[in-house]
Amino acid sequence: MTPLPQHAHLMRLATRAALATALMLALAKAVAWWLSGSVSLLAGLTDSLLDGAASLLNLIAVHYALRPADEDHRYGHGKAEALAGLAQALFVGASAVLVALQAIERLQHPQPLGAQALGIAVMLLSLAMTVALLLFQRHVVRVTGSTAVRADSLHYRSDLLLNSGILLALVLAGLGWQRLDPLFGLGIAAYILWSAISIVREAVAVLMDQALAPELSERMHLLACGVPGVLGTHDLRTRISGTHWFVQLHVELPSELSLRQAHELCVQVEQAIRAEFPRAEVLVHADPSEVVPG
Repeated sequence: MTPLPQHAHLMRLATRAALATALMLALAKAVAWWLSGSVSLLAGLTDSLLDGAASLLNLIAVHYALRPADEDHRYGHGKAEALAGLAQALFVGASAVLVALQAIERLQHPQPLGAQALGIAVMLLSLAMTVALLLFQRHVVRVTGSTAVRADSLHYRSDLLLNSGILLALVLAGLGWQRLDPLFGLGIAAYILWSAISIVREAVAVLMDQALAPELSERMHLLACGVPGVLGTHDLRTRISGTHWFVQLHVELPSELSLRQAHELCVQVEQAIRAEFPRAEVLVHADPSEVVPG
């Protein structure tokens, strides 16, 4: 199944925007950390560097996932997105560990911070760029349902909290609360680790062929039953692969229909579901009403 062209364009644009944002923020945070020595800023720098690596991996995975089905992958390449999500979780989890270790070391050996004004300016820039990226990613996920972009969005949402925490830590350090900087770093590390776990859960759900939400399956059942001539449905099965939904169902039809008539009704059921859910690939099997399982 070939992705819709507008979906493919949005997904590629989202991955490129994420990579560009991560690299620009990493450069700005590197300069600010070098001049200030803040553990919180180091947390932000580490996270942005890993964000860049994860976003690059995401870009490659999305490019592969958008390839059409071929002889070796008859269901397409959509699960590459979930694999990218698992890799992102590894990057995010590693960043949490690195930040926590640096924060513990700074608690044991406190050091005064410098260039706090520059650090605050960098974090304000980071917040603005992260919010803009998240708004765009939310639009892309709403339109395409991309697992990879959703995973990217999850860890950039954690960045929003991280950057807010860093900003607060720098402001408080400027007011004399120097020891709060590594404490904020520890709290941020814990949140980043939780975000990694969330990404793993979602990616595993896709790899394990988790079904669509019950309300979506029920809506598909109603759409199928709404086709004139369809008596009912059973064995409706769904799964997700990247941006695609795969749907299989049996429709119950009057036994006196000809093969051509039954086929036409199956096509109408497929069209009814795809009209409301264009990302779904629908496979319909016709059953005479008298042989429907009890």
